[in-house]
Amino acid sequence: MASVSINIDVGDLQKGLAFYQAALGLRPVRRLGDFAVELAGAEVPVFLLHKPASAAPFPGAPGGRDYGRHWTPVHVDFLVDALEPAVARAVAAGAVAESDLQSYGWGRMALMADPFGNGFCLIQLDPAGYAAIATPL
Repeated sequence: MASVSINIDVGDLQKGLAFYQAALGLRPVRRLGDFAVELAGAEVPVFLLHKPASAAPFPGAPGGRDYGRHWTPVHVDFLVDALEPAVARAVAAGAVAESDLQSYGWGRMALMADPFGNGFCLIQLDPAGYAAIATPL
């Protein structure tokens, strides 16, 4: 089985660190040179990677990174105990709330963006969580 870590590109490492500490309560564990900070407090390690806006996302890319709001099919969901205070903390730290709170059979969520344009969700599961809608495979 593979292990998982989350890597989030940020244009300013100190600003990213301040945001993820204030918004989600993550805490710095160690600095990896001048290009990354490992954060703890989630169930997997989270690494903020300093990548300037002009840096190519991969060798031979036709353009550089753009920290305006962008979409990617892979994103991070942060599970929280109470949605409203979590949204308030994230917004106070610099996030953008991109939706009203949404309710589903498994709980509630808010669509968010960090100060670097990375989308993420804050999710409060009901007591049954995803089991409320799950079917066996």
